[in-house]
Amino acid sequence: MAEPKIATARVSADELNTQLLVLHAFERDTSAVGFVSKVDRLYDGALSRVLSSGDFAGHSTDTMVVYPPNPDCGIRRVLLVGAGKREDHTVERLRRAVGSAVRAAEKMAIREMSISVGHVHHLSEHMGDYYAGLAAVEAAMLAAWDYRDLKTQDEDSAPRATLDEVSILAHDDRELDELNRAVRHGTITARGANVARDLQQRPGNIATPTFVAEHAREIAGRLDLKVTVLDREQIRSEGMHGLLAVAQGSAEEPRFVALEYNGGEKDAKPLVLVGKGVTFDTGGLSIKPSERMEDMKFDMSGAAAVIGAIHAIAELELKINVVALTPLTENLPSGSAYKPGDVINTLLGKTIEVVNTDAEGRIVLADALVYARRYNPAAIVDCATLTGACVIALGHHAIALMGNNGQLIDQVRAAGQRTGERCWPMPLWDEYKEQITSNIADMKNSGGRAAGSITAGWFLKEFVADETPWVHLDIAGTAYRDEAAPYLRKGAAGVPARLLIDWVRARAGA
Repeated sequence: MAEPKIATARVSADELNTQLLVLHAFERDTSAVGFVSKVDRLYDGALSRVLSSGDFAGHSTDTMVVYPPNPDCGIRRVLLVGAGKREDHTVERLRRAVGSAVRAAEKMAIREMSISVGHVHHLSEHMGDYYAGLAAVEAAMLAAWDYRDLKTQDEDSAPRATLDEVSILAHDDRELDELNRAVRHGTITARGANVARDLQQRPGNIATPTFVAEHAREIAGRLDLKVTVLDREQIRSEGMHGLLAVAQGSAEEPRFVALEYNGGEKDAKPLVLVGKGVTFDTGGLSIKPSERMEDMKFDMSGAAAVIGAIHAIAELELKINVVALTPLTENLPSGSAYKPGDVINTLLGKTIEVVNTDAEGRIVLADALVYARRYNPAAIVDCATLTGACVIALGHHAIALMGNNGQLIDQVRAAGQRTGERCWPMPLWDEYKEQITSNIADMKNSGGRAAGSITAGWFLKEFVADETPWVHLDIAGTAYRDEAAPYLRKGAAGVPARLLIDWVRARAGA
């Protein structure tokens, strides 16, 4: 779908011309202040009367539409959006409020709206004009996204109208400068996340390894990235036996994709992003239950995220070198599928005893992490819908984070906090390694149910060079949603594309 056009505007309340003006209100607010009071005067005190009446509680994501007494007023309607308690206001709550506004606009068939964040930017977290604007822009773009390419008929649940234009209002020159920066960065960042969501949302019969690889090639051509796409025989020649083993049960050809963005100094070490790309996962011969198996199209969410991230990194023209690696395959049962008990080799030469063919993601990532060594990376961040144990431990609200470098862990966790794609650190103590010890190979591909996310992380650590800072993000609980949220629809969430973009921006000093 077409994305909304987002721009800034510096205009007074009495000069503003808009179908819908979005204003935030907090719990216990009983009067209009600042810019809200100027709009209130145009509305003959209607906003103050609503606030003082108690009819609008201001709870997070509450909404109420107020119409002007004068039909000739340039502000045709005001949407009050609840922002919760004033002392608890955060960037993430601002995103949710803007997402709620987009949902309300859709229901009213409104295609254009204006948002004022000037009266909330200075509150909790000291977000300032830039971060308030960034949150509003990202939320508007993310909320407006709706994958409907495969729909042939309208339905009652469809939005009545798509949002075409959003204006972020500035109230002075300094704020305008900050909001202009926020609009550029936020638009590109959200676009990258939506690139990931488009890939995620496609069903497995469309988003095959070949399709995803060709999509990456198209992005590379458009954004002047260097691209390498390996087919089955080239993967075999490279020695990626882990990726080949997982792929051998499927009629679909595996692919391995490397996208390279060179915006930094020629000899500067790159950051490497690695994303798991299992485009459909049945579990192989260790087959999953049939219930909800259709969601296993989302098992390539890590690959989608790193493709979306490098898309944005190139558009932002960051002065840094970045590589995105995606091993792509299906994991299906057949007469040629790899089996529990098999011992397979890897690009590193380490052997793996397969005890569960549904622990396939770590096997394909192992080859990708070894492949990353040829770039002599400054740091590696991998992301994968890796373990159901992550969902049991953290639910659907946090990414499990683990790694071998405390400074990098802190950087990535901070990026998650800024973007709302929050992470929680897990230990990688030596004792956990014992669970993946094998009697007949160098390691097993599963350590059992106990500490399942951590032992999967330990498995990956075995393929990362000791001197390379590395972080692993288990996004099994956050990559897609069973229910809609204020600025994310049901289905693909694009996590952790925005986290990766923010982290790379911070490393680039942008």
